[in-house]
Amino acid sequence: MKNDHKKLHWTQHSQIKMKQYGLSKIKLINLLYRPERKENGIVPGTIAVMKTNPIRNLPARKAYGGQTSVSFADDKKGKFHYTAKKAPGEIWLMYKDVKDQRKVISAWRYPGVTKPGEPIPVPEDIREDIMKGNIV
Repeated sequence: MKNDHKKLHWTQHSQIKMKQYGLSKIKLINLLYRPERKENGIVPGTIAVMKTNPIRNLPARKAYGGQTSVSFADDKKGKFHYTAKKAPGEIWLMYKDVKDQRKVISAWRYPGVTKPGEPIPVPEDIREDIMKGNIV
């Protein structure tokens, strides 16, 4: 049985984008090994993987910040309570296998939902860096 686990190398660019988009290494490692979809990256030899954000109710204490929105509801006693729903969207990660390591090139959040086979929604700043050769 082939062992698909290679040593991970995180580029400086990927670490910057993780902070920018609020993505943890654990979340991206899970995405890397259990993606919902796998596509060819925008650079030859790269692979892009994606996972959607599930829409779910969050506890009230987590309703602030990030991609959550707050809605207020009046219960029968005249008290207000709120719930939050996580916004739909996708998390993308682009990597390249080089010898015995897997090089994580970039990661980002896409606020919409893409269909399989559509072009990968790469943010313009990431696309510019990749095309200039600053990352790979």
